[in-house]
Parts: sequence; C-alpha cells; structure tokens
Amino acid sequence: MQKPHPPIWVACSNRETIHLAAQLGIGALTFAFIDPAEAKQWVDDYYETFKRECVPIGHAVNPNIAMVTGFSCHRDAAEAQRRGADGFRFFQFALAHHYVFGKHQPGRTNVWNAFLKVREQLGTEVLGGGVGCIGTPDDLRRTLTTFQAAGVDQTIFIQQGGKNRHEHICEALELFAAEVMPEFHEREAERERRKREELAPYVEAAMARKQAMPAPADHEIPVYEAYGNTVALTDEDIKKMPEGNRRRVQTFRKIREIADRA
Repeated sequence: MQKPHPPIWVACSNRETIHLAAQLGIGALTFAFIDPAEAKQWVDDYYETFKRECVPIGHAVNPNIAMVTGFSCHRDAAEAQRRGADGFRFFQFALAHHYVFGKHQPGRTNVWNAFLKVREQLGTEVLGGGVGCIGTPDDLRRTLTTFQAAGVDQTIFIQQGGKNRHEHICEALELFAAEVMPEFHEREAERERRKREELAPYVEAAMARKQAMPAPADHEIPVYEAYGNTVALTDEDIKKMPEGNRRRVQTFRKIREIADRA
C-alpha cells in the first residue's frame, strides 16, 4: 500500500456533504463561503464532527477544508475586477448549465454564447462569496487572513474561466506569489504542527473505530482476461491493418503462444 496514503477528498456542493466528509475522515472541497462567519460555522461543524464521529472510509484520514474562490490580483482594484469577475461569473453560469438547468448537445452547444445572452441580467449576485480574492494584493491578504482565522485550510483559485487572457493569469499569479503568498507560507509549517498535535488523539480514536475488511480468499478474487482475448481478429483482418499495427499484433500473438506453452 502506498505510504503516505493518498489524501481522499470529496467535492461538496452543499453543506450536508461537508458534514458527511467529516464523518468519513476525508477532505471537504467546498465552493466559496458567503463570508468568514459562514465559513467558521461549517469549519467548526466539520472538525467537531470529525472528532466525535469519524469512522475513516480510507486507510488514513485527511481532515482538511479547501475553499474554491474566484481569483484575480492586480495593483489596480478596478482592473482586477475587469480581468477576473466576468470569468468567475461565467464559471458559475457554466456550473449551473451543466448541473441545474441546461440542455447540452456535445460539440454543438455553445455555453459561452448562452452566457453572453444573459450576462447583464445575472448581475454580480451569482458571484456569491467568491469575489474576495479578486482585487489588490492588500485585498487578497485581508480576505485570506480572515478565512484562515475562520479555519479554512486551503484555498483553490479559479482564474481560467471564460475569456481570461493567459498573460493576465500569469501576471496575477506572479504578483500574488511575490507579495501575498510568502507570509502565509512562512506561517504554514507552524499552523500544520499545531493542527497535527490537536487532532492526534482524535485521529487515533477514529482509526480505532474503523473495522478493517478481511482480506479476500483467492477463490473470491475474480480473474479478468486480457482485452485482446475478447477481440476476434481473423487473418484477413490482420492483413488489412497498417504495417506497424500488423507487426505489433503478430508480435503479441507470438508472445501469447510462448506464454501459453509455459
């Protein structure tokens, strides 16, 4: 088994799933909270539930909450909004198109054009709480500090929505990395250490509640044939193949004959 165990996450489109994630000992990947007060409410519920009720679904736990939010960083706040808000608004519209109301014909439906028809009617309400990281470095610093204080562990930036330009995305990331990220990175090791120490007895208790499944007996494990055994190729079929494919099939046939005799 891989060690350390890969962290398990679940995308949470509603707050009840955050609660379930805590019960199962997996990370909660959430959409943006409306404000830090809402974030604290659900973060507190997640960790209190984890401490009381967690029965891990995996072989390790991943107690973390990550928040998806819009992102655009520029020294001019208005320019940050111009570059970032519309892309995040399209991201929200596209989610709703695919999961709530849309009718989609793959390769034919143009979601961007559908968005343009209603963009002005949508206003900014559809952005919800996802605009706090669209602004100046100081704006982002304040937003991230308040959500960190509320207990949010990670932030995932959505910047590539809509018609956002590649060079604008790179400029925003570079500015963020230079002026905002260092202070959070500097505090992260200590924050993680304190968190591990606080949760250690609860993680131990959660793992003790987990009932491991017994290893299956050999006869309970199904045998699956190689895909090639399910494909009937005649000699005539092979003759019609391009030279490279034909030689590959013939090579595999020879390997199979040798393996069958072993």
